[in-house]
Amino acid sequence: MGVKFKDIIETEKINFKDLDSRIIAIDAFNIIYQFLSGIRQQNGQPLMDSDGNVTSHLSGLLYRNSSIIDKGIKLVYVFDGESSIHKQKTILKRREIRNESEKKWKAALDSGDDEEARKYAIRSSKMTPYIIESSKKLLNLMGIPYVQASGEGEAQASYMVQKGDAWAVGSQDYDCLLFGADKIVRNLTLTSKIGDLELLKLKDVLNKLDLTREDLVNIALLVGTDFNEGKKGIGAKTGLKLLKDNKIDKAIEELNNESDEDLDEIKNIFLNPDVNTDYKIKWKNPNEDGLVEFLSNQHGFSKERVVNASRKLKKLNNSQKSLEAWF
Repeated sequence: MGVKFKDIIETEKINFKDLDSRIIAIDAFNIIYQFLSGIRQQNGQPLMDSDGNVTSHLSGLLYRNSSIIDKGIKLVYVFDGESSIHKQKTILKRREIRNESEKKWKAALDSGDDEEARKYAIRSSKMTPYIIESSKKLLNLMGIPYVQASGEGEAQASYMVQKGDAWAVGSQDYDCLLFGADKIVRNLTLTSKIGDLELLKLKDVLNKLDLTREDLVNIALLVGTDFNEGKKGIGAKTGLKLLKDNKIDKAIEELNNESDEDLDEIKNIFLNPDVNTDYKIKWKNPNEDGLVEFLSNQHGFSKERVVNASRKLKKLNNSQKSLEAWF
């Protein structure tokens, strides 16, 4: 979900050609939830194999990633590690929403209301150990590297961009700005249309708003983050005005007194996040036979489509090897 900054932050429209040969660090959980929510049948049922295993995420990872890579973009996925204790309230709240949505989804299915069923089904998507492990297995077979974060995946991806190991983070959330990502690409896995991609540049955001990154984090604390609830009645515009009027310190102090959260600790999560510094990124050729076995034989995917996707994945690796041969 992330911090709600849409009202104060403008995005720049870009095209896929602007990302040619760029390395994008994908926030895995963020993107996989998109696939689980969006790739469903008319009545909201997820895609499943003959054994009842969910395959919506596998479909998204294979076909959307192969399409992106076919455009010359290099991807590296980043998976969440251990969640902060400050995130437990958010996790519990999301779990309650998913459970309630699942009940309403099943009720709508029983009544034959497919439109209502799909609406609630989208909100009921769950990240299970099977979803995570099968996603990692598929990425390995596709030759796409992934990094296991020690803490928040968004923080890890932002760190990789800061280090120059990736050009931007691929995520829908604004949180990566708080974690210090120089650039964020939005809608990367949602669209294939030219002009639908959005780019956020931290430096431009801070310059336009005349803020420091710490200022941005302070506004986020008032608006509410995944780690704290924020102050009732304060949105991004109000938070920005409080900062400009030199009233934000007082507002944060009031929030600190009202809340059972330690805002200094939460602020430190953004400014000094726990990250894995010992990671390696290496792209490989896809394992076509392995993909066919895993997706077609085990999960019922079309062999022809799997092979076509595999060949798209090979294209980038082959062009990269040709380039390296000149040096």
